[in-house]
Amino acid sequence: MTYDLSVERYDGSDQHKRMGFFTDTSLCIGCKACEIACKEWNHVPEADLVHRGTSMDNTGTLGADTWRHVAFIEERQPVELGDDGEGGLRWLMSSDVCKHCTHAACLEVCPTGALFRTEFGTVVVQEEICNGCGYCVPACPFGVIDKRKEDGRAWKCTLCYDRLKDDQTPACAQACPTQSIQFGELDDLREHAQARVAELVDRGETRAQLYLSDPADGIGGGGAFFLLLDDPEVYGLPPDPIDTTADLPGIWRTTALAAGTLLAGVLVAGFAGRRR
Repeated sequence: MTYDLSVERYDGSDQHKRMGFFTDTSLCIGCKACEIACKEWNHVPEADLVHRGTSMDNTGTLGADTWRHVAFIEERQPVELGDDGEGGLRWLMSSDVCKHCTHAACLEVCPTGALFRTEFGTVVVQEEICNGCGYCVPACPFGVIDKRKEDGRAWKCTLCYDRLKDDQTPACAQACPTQSIQFGELDDLREHAQARVAELVDRGETRAQLYLSDPADGIGGGGAFFLLLDDPEVYGLPPDPIDTTADLPGIWRTTALAAGTLLAGVLVAGFAGRRR
């Protein structure tokens, strides 16, 4: 293997190409076929549904029992000259999922090895090893990973690891009728996504942008990244996510130095006491 095992970060040089998702939200029609396919294939239990009366988004958020979540965002458009003074409305739809971060904080804090990096560069929880400690939950900068009430263990999208090993497309991408969810080699997806943004900007979608496609961002880029039609905050996504464990090496070094200084002080004091 060619991972940096000290932090389990993917360096892209394994025998397998890194695989991932590109979700083009401009193509999402909110059909929720991806949610259903994910649940059926992975035997994910039904989540607590919330019927708001004003939206078809009844799953609300990602969690242990929702590995794909189709978000419905009602966005009011600016008032233009000559309209009725109320502005217009448009629906932004996006199928959200675990980001399979390059710098995956959930994996880095796991004390049991339940979380591991696959040969495809994805991050997977081994439910038979997870002890339910929950360290991974606050470590995730996106609030993706969650503990299931029934068994206390952590669960999230596996990017259909079992299907990948059999050269199959993940269930959600296969079920998507509009190709909003695209699966493939990450480098190829990024190249395609950049061309798609340029196309949309030329068509007047001036806020179209890629999210988590940059390997230089705070998580090293996502194994799942997105084309958004507005700023990330509009979709409930952090604008500048960071690896929440990025400072740990420095913290450990500082702690070790402080402990060493304290120990040295104790030894000096003890020696001086004996001399007296």
